Amino acid sequence: MKTQHDSRKAAFLTALFLALVCLASLSYLLLPARGKTEYTADIFQNGILIMSIPLNEETESRTFTIEGENGCVNEIEVRPGSIGILSADCPDKLCVSQGFISDTRLPITCLPNRLVIQLRPVSEAGEDSVVPDTLTY
Repeated sequence: MKTQHDSRKAAFLTALFLALVCLASLSYLLLPARGKTEYTADIFQNGILIMSIPLNEETESRTFTIEGENGCVNEIEVRPGSIGILSADCPDKLCVSQGFISDTRLPITCLPNRLVIQLRPVSEAGEDSVVPDTLTY
């Protein structure tokens, strides 16, 4: 027969375990990556790779526009070592709010325009590595 003390102890241990998992996840996402890695930005629209940009080869900032179905437009800026969306004609503009990315932790996603920008390490530059994973969709 379980006592009330045993139930409280089990609940406390479960809550402690979940808190540790949350802290570990947050530290992985928020702390900078160790070491300097060179990345290639892969830009997908409708799940199809439309452009790959080696960020280590960029020496100065440049912008370009990607047009999609129904006249949707995303203005993208590439900087040495990072990439981001400057403007978009989507209603919520969350892709613009994501800012510039310089590592593989989170891709930039514009769902209304079906655009995804994700980085991959240059060492994975093989032909098979440019296919988005199921999380990207």
